[in-house]
Amino acid sequence: MAVKASQRSEVGKEFVTGADLLIEALVEAEVEKVFGYPGGAVLPIYDAMFRHDFPFEHILCRHEQGSIHAAEGYARVTGKPGVVLATSGPGATNLITGITDAMMDSLPLVIITGQVAQGVIGTDAFQEADVMGLTTPITKYNYQVHDARELPRIINEAFYIATTGRPGPVLIDIPKNISAEMTFANTDNTINLPGYQPTVEPNVMQLQKLVHLLEEAERPILLAGAGVLLADGADLLLQFTERHELPVVNTLLGLGSFPGEHELFLGMGGMHGTYTANMAIYEADLLINIGARFDDRLTGKVANFAPGAKVVHIDIDPAEIGKIIRTEVPIVADAKKALQALLEMDVKKPQISEWLTKLMASKVNNPYWYNRNDETISPQWLIEQMHEASDGKAIITTDVGQHQMWAAQFYLFNNPHNWVTSGGLGTMGFGLPAAIGAQLGRPDDLVISIVGDGGFQMTIQELAVISERKLPIKIFIINNEALGMVRQWQEEFHGERYSSSLFTQNPDFLKLAEGYGIKSVLVHKEKDVPAVLEEVFDYDGPVLVDFRIDWKEKVMPMVAPGKGINEMVGVKP
Repeated sequence: MAVKASQRSEVGKEFVTGADLLIEALVEAEVEKVFGYPGGAVLPIYDAMFRHDFPFEHILCRHEQGSIHAAEGYARVTGKPGVVLATSGPGATNLITGITDAMMDSLPLVIITGQVAQGVIGTDAFQEADVMGLTTPITKYNYQVHDARELPRIINEAFYIATTGRPGPVLIDIPKNISAEMTFANTDNTINLPGYQPTVEPNVMQLQKLVHLLEEAERPILLAGAGVLLADGADLLLQFTERHELPVVNTLLGLGSFPGEHELFLGMGGMHGTYTANMAIYEADLLINIGARFDDRLTGKVANFAPGAKVVHIDIDPAEIGKIIRTEVPIVADAKKALQALLEMDVKKPQISEWLTKLMASKVNNPYWYNRNDETISPQWLIEQMHEASDGKAIITTDVGQHQMWAAQFYLFNNPHNWVTSGGLGTMGFGLPAAIGAQLGRPDDLVISIVGDGGFQMTIQELAVISERKLPIKIFIINNEALGMVRQWQEEFHGERYSSSLFTQNPDFLKLAEGYGIKSVLVHKEKDVPAVLEEVFDYDGPVLVDFRIDWKEKVMPMVAPGKGINEMVGVKP
């Protein structure tokens, strides 16, 4: 797209604003959506978008935190970088939670913040904040632009950094005078990053070590994390595991990288994982980790995590290998590239029939379980009904807490990129705006936002975006009138002292939905659930359903803090 000239120099060179250069660079980067909220320091940028007839779709969220979580949802389901635009000061600081969330969960974002004019930076000017200092620890990289002519290069580099190696958020801070000033048009966007050379291809000798260990293993386990999804390697993972009949465990964020209904799938591992998955890790003699970072919610007590196993760790980020778990065979590589290479190697199939027989029996004898009560709705059963009614094909977004774990346990993800949740940071308020980004990224797919009554209220204002854009998102509130996971921990570890975890006053969610012009339903009884789900999924538009559950419901099984994954409580009696 050609930038319109505002004036020309005597020698005929085109003059444009810094904002014009920014818009052209975003178009060159093939940006389709920008999630943003205007303010004083970004007015030149918004003006440029208007003058250029909005060359990409701008989504006006109702809070900057909503904007960045929506961008995360978009990035998660499309694989494309989410783009965020916010003003200086409070606009930028309202992004901090989402930036940290994206950093911990390796989501590619390009975040553009306005800044006060260069001449007053450091004077505590109106709406000034040290965005560079605030975001250095929580971004993959950040820039402050000092010359408008640098913008094409900086934008190009930002997208490259955000999407290569281990993905993550990159921030560009633009002083207002830079975006407003006139300058010569500049088309030089040459990337100049000599110190940034992520390793993508696996070392063949290390792969040969993996193959040797696999051929000799008697009790192997393959642990698949989000790195498989980020590398778009789910199909190759399925080929590799089926070829060698390897049992698979997923991390929370790895769900969907391997079909949830496949016979070789043992379930999710970790604090609220399946008994079979955790005991398989505990008893394994070989653990092949592809794209997972050994988070503490997965490992539990480190000494009890795969204590008798040789560990192979394939990860794009060398800093993660050996950080938590001692690793015999480190392989720094893109997960897809590593799987491609392994599939091309001559590997003798391991003789593990006895191991598989034991694990398959354990799956049958130790499933997730729950009780049902005629007087209320079992949340676990409810998730199963959602799975059945949606044919297991929906994109699921969640907040954080009990409903998140029930969704992870009971909605079986057979397809990649359909599970959108906050893992490392555990961000309440994530689910609703993430659903907006997911629906905009994949408009033809069914999107269900499963939220708690606590987290939902943190970003409830984003209902306005759903309403005005008529996004057919189905919002399911798992309403226990409590901060469910906080309450559960208070019951288990704090003598049932429910300090500030029970809500004495919730709003009427149906009236709130009505205020935004969104259809709504209240459900108290299990007998009403199937008909409501059928009605909701047949409705071509947004719907909010308030499902009431017992506040004493718990997520089980569980590995208590400080315990090993072999010490689960709440296993099926």
